Amino acid sequence: MRLRRLSMLFLSVILLAGCATNTTHENTKKGAGIGALVGAVSGAIIGYQNDHSGGALRGALIGGAAGGAIGAGTGAYMDKQQTEFEQQLSSERAQQQIEIERQQNEILKLTMSSEVSFDFNSAKIKPTFRPPLDKIAGILNRYPQTEIVVVGHTDNVGSEQYNMDLSSRRAIAVADYLVLRGVASARMGTEGRGELEPRAGNATNEGRSLNRRVEVFVVPNRDIK
Repeated sequence: MRLRRLSMLFLSVILLAGCATNTTHENTKKGAGIGALVGAVSGAIIGYQNDHSGGALRGALIGGAAGGAIGAGTGAYMDKQQTEFEQQLSSERAQQQIEIERQQNEILKLTMSSEVSFDFNSAKIKPTFRPPLDKIAGILNRYPQTEIVVVGHTDNVGSEQYNMDLSSRRAIAVADYLVLRGVASARMGTEGRGELEPRAGNATNEGRSLNRRVEVFVVPNRDIK
């Protein structure tokens, strides 16, 4: 797992009672604390529940960003950004290559199928997936008051450690591509979750396909008025 500037931004986040596990900062960086999460950032306390992926939005990392973000203009800012994602990625959504979800605290989640973004056993982005990523980068550049966390997931084929490494390398590949397209690296964090957060059972090809994915969380920051 590689967490860039974001992991330092939210060192002040405190996990309180109600977490699924008692975590240290190091465990939090690894995405621990699945379940109800409470983050305290600059005196603001926000309760956070599980998202659809089961990852609690990367624990304190994203909980910290959301902790300072809720304001009068945040919803409108994220509405506009979501509309652009939906319009510009309409063909990819129709082909089930990308899903766009609005989550708690105005966070957007883009889920990208690894079937269309990476070859088997590879962390090299397919040329055909570059145009959608170009669209995503363009939108992120037009909405700079957000932080971005890219999270990789795999199915359970292979060893747990290998899958963790592969998912991390894929998350990093997506993040690095976005940076090459102008997205500030200071806004970016990455994490690999391997086979730990499946969306479906791994007993079938369909289930394993759903589990192989990359998620991009777009988190509003405290600069939005």
